[in-house]
Amino acid sequence: MPSIDRRGLLAGAAATGAFAATASFAQPDHVHAEPDLSGKAILITGTSSGFGRAGAEYYARRGARVFATMRNLPRPEADELRQLASDEGLDLHVIEIDVLSDAQVAAGVAEAERINGGGMDVLVNNAGIGITSPLEVQDMEATKLIFDTNVLGCHRMARAVLPGMRAKGGGHIFQMSSQLGRVIAPYSGHYSATKFALEAMSEQLAYELVPHKIDVTIIQPGGYPTKVWVNRNIYTSALKARAEEIHTAGYPQQVARMGTEDGSGRSADTMDIPRAIAKLAAMPRGTSPLRQPVSAGGIPQTSINEVCAQVQVGWLGQSGAGPLIRAVHRV
Repeated sequence: MPSIDRRGLLAGAAATGAFAATASFAQPDHVHAEPDLSGKAILITGTSSGFGRAGAEYYARRGARVFATMRNLPRPEADELRQLASDEGLDLHVIEIDVLSDAQVAAGVAEAERINGGGMDVLVNNAGIGITSPLEVQDMEATKLIFDTNVLGCHRMARAVLPGMRAKGGGHIFQMSSQLGRVIAPYSGHYSATKFALEAMSEQLAYELVPHKIDVTIIQPGGYPTKVWVNRNIYTSALKARAEEIHTAGYPQQVARMGTEDGSGRSADTMDIPRAIAKLAAMPRGTSPLRQPVSAGGIPQTSINEVCAQVQVGWLGQSGAGPLIRAVHRV
């Protein structure tokens, strides 16, 4: 197995990243192009708001058959989507799925496949939560909830759709990570830990699905003005209310801010994410990138993405797993 020069890897990645970080992914033509998604069956989790809701509408308007899933039905957001589908003649179906529930995941995917007459072409694992505070303050209830949602929920969904994708000879899974899936902000709770785990799980899945012609793309958004801030404050305020003084005493300033985050000052266009996913979903199989940053500002994770890809190829590219590694990294 070839040796790896760490300095050379870092230097090469830094050079690539320095160029990429100067421009927003929200600007190039491949974001604003309007791809044709006709004939594609797309299942999305977490469509009550944010990227999921915007994506459900956009993919359906681009010709896809969309299965917009959300938890806790009935709810007004589901009624709004159904009305939109009726008003615009969209092939859009609302299905209940709570990604924490094995039973709902299995039943929801089965219902989507029944309506579609076969497996999904695309899964967008969009559902996720944040719970902020110093790590010491994160109790086991909060820790289990965020890992169950952000990591295990994605795994449940992938396992549910993969037999159908394999049966039809291909597919595409999009995993909603974050810039914080590669870089770490203090006092953000276990959010980075869950997204780091999702990144690793998704990359391994990408290698293993090469023989089945199923692509995996990890989307790494920057900061966008979605409802995630509202939900994060709800979860974080609940944690703050039950937190024990023995743990909060060490972080008075950070604890005082728990549950008060405000994302309203962000002006980035939430549609950047659906447009990027749609463009990638329309690409020929085996050509989409493993990781795609999407940001209206900086993309600090680019160098990390580059060096990790180089390490994988350098370490395992000539091994028995080499064909899988090289296929995913397109080398």
